[in-house]
Amino acid sequence: QLQLVESGGGLLQAGGSLRLSCTASEGVFANYAIGWFRQASGKEREFVTAIAWNGDTTYYTDSAKGRFSISRDNDENTAYLQMNNLKPEDTAVYYCNAVRFNSDGLTYQYNYWGQGTQVTVSS
Repeated sequence: QLQLVESGGGLLQAGGSLRLSCTASEGVFANYAIGWFRQASGKEREFVTAIAWNGDTTYYTDSAKGRFSISRDNDENTAYLQMNNLKPEDTAVYYCNAVRFNSDGLTYQYNYWGQGTQVTVSS
């Protein structure tokens, strides 16, 4: 089991960049692939990107390709989401969670949700 804490969100203008962090305060972080999700107001939570337990494999949805980059540091028990060229439609609460995925996308998500971190992009 993991206890995950997201941080790094904020308010910024379109075109800006942010790096989100997902830190495990409990559990064996390196045992799990980690995924980032987001939930805009009034919408369902959507999967964005994932990284394998060792960082060797990643997956990006179309919404993330070319602008977002996922990475991890198992020594720091932390995964990161670097977001560049942000758009107003990226406004959402961003969450991380332990996941399973393959080349076709997300296959399973655990129930280790954190509280999320708000990202607001103004036009």
